[in-house]
Amino acid sequence: KDRQRYFETYWSRWPDTWVHGDWAAIDDDGLWYILGRSDDTIKVAGKRVGPAEVESILVAHARVSEAAAVGVPDPIKGEALVCFCVLKKDADEGSDLANELKTKIATELGKALAPRDVIFVADIPKTRNAKVMRRLVRAAYIGEKLGDTSALENPGALEEIARFAK
Repeated sequence: KDRQRYFETYWSRWPDTWVHGDWAAIDDDGLWYILGRSDDTIKVAGKRVGPAEVESILVAHARVSEAAAVGVPDPIKGEALVCFCVLKKDADEGSDLANELKTKIATELGKALAPRDVIFVADIPKTRNAKVMRRLVRAAYIGEKLGDTSALENPGALEEIARFAK
């Protein structure tokens, strides 16, 4: 009903481009992946970051194919960043890949946003439309009730994440 507000919200960032708020990436094979909403926010020690921003840094690494970043409760920082990564086929996590990825994020986003943990998993929970279910990743990791998981394509991925629960 408010035409001006609509144009300011969705059409003002770039000329002739509709900004819908979804965050997507294209892999080396030209396949598109919807990573989530660009307006998701994790707040670590007063600093805000979008999970898709963190995930983009992770999947830019030669050995990482998929990633999910979530904020988990932290008694000092309010939230801490925890990242889950799926390695590319034939990639080896090696002894120091987790630290390498933590350093990469700290370098690109700032030391305060360095992840508490980088955890390697076989799969990330996704819907049939390939949307990463961060809410469920977070709930499984911190031991909360999962709620409705009927939209998941791969519910077994939650069981693996729950094994790392803190």
